[in-house]
Amino acid sequence: MNLIVANESHFKYAEIICETIAESAKIRGTGIAKRTPEYIQKKLSNGNAILALDGDKFAGFCYIEVWGHEKFVANSGLIVHPYYRGHGLAKQIKQKIFELSRKKFPDAKIFGITTGLAVMKINYELGYKPVTFSELTDDPEFWKGCQTCKNFDILTRTERKMCLCTGMLYDPNNRKKPNDHKEMNGKAFTRLKSIKESLFLKKK
Repeated sequence: MNLIVANESHFKYAEIICETIAESAKIRGTGIAKRTPEYIQKKLSNGNAILALDGDKFAGFCYIEVWGHEKFVANSGLIVHPYYRGHGLAKQIKQKIFELSRKKFPDAKIFGITTGLAVMKINYELGYKPVTFSELTDDPEFWKGCQTCKNFDILTRTERKMCLCTGMLYDPNNRKKPNDHKEMNGKAFTRLKSIKESLFLKKK
């Protein structure tokens, strides 16, 4: 498996990347599903994406989004092709995109929102911590991206304070190293997700 910083020569993978992201979101029932090939190609061309290839076969992907005049960056669109799941590839991709983010934007806070326990665990091991949405970027363009999620109405009716997703943030000014963090309490995150679902979904 080869994990590389993508470029314009990888435009041919844009379509399958979009399809894989959309299908994954459909199966989960949550998540930001829609990304156009043109949008993905932009990330490939500016060196803000990690691509996992098995020979010339698409295996996985993640990209960087920049917000608030480089005060915040998000590692978005993490996806592994179904054929390559269950072997730790998502963690490898996440590590690479995190390293690329730190290299290109060393002063930026890195954040993400997710409903996936596996992604929360990976983030936690990298040094992220759970935070309220108010600690994330207030750039309206970022939150506009949530419009394609089936749970966007929850975000709207809570005035963008919370949703089924959990916000997680890495602050470069935090002196703790990733290894200083204790193992994530998976049961606590599972219970948090369950509480959110019972609180919000019954009101839909």
